[in-house]
Amino acid sequence: MATYQVTDGCCFCTECQFVCPVGAITMDSGGAHIDGGKCIGCGKCAQNCASEAIERKE
Repeated sequence: MATYQVTDGCCFCTECQFVCPVGAITMDSGGAHIDGGKCIGCGKCAQNCASEAIERKE
């Protein structure tokens, strides 16, 4: 199953955190972080990322 990861381009908008249906995304001073153990691979985070900083990984 594919999961997603956040690149250095995170703009701290929190939209990805808001749209994640399983609560796999947390924010800290470094930006968004996706918990691969919780991620279900739906892609909503990447589709809604304002800075296009979330990419799919296999």
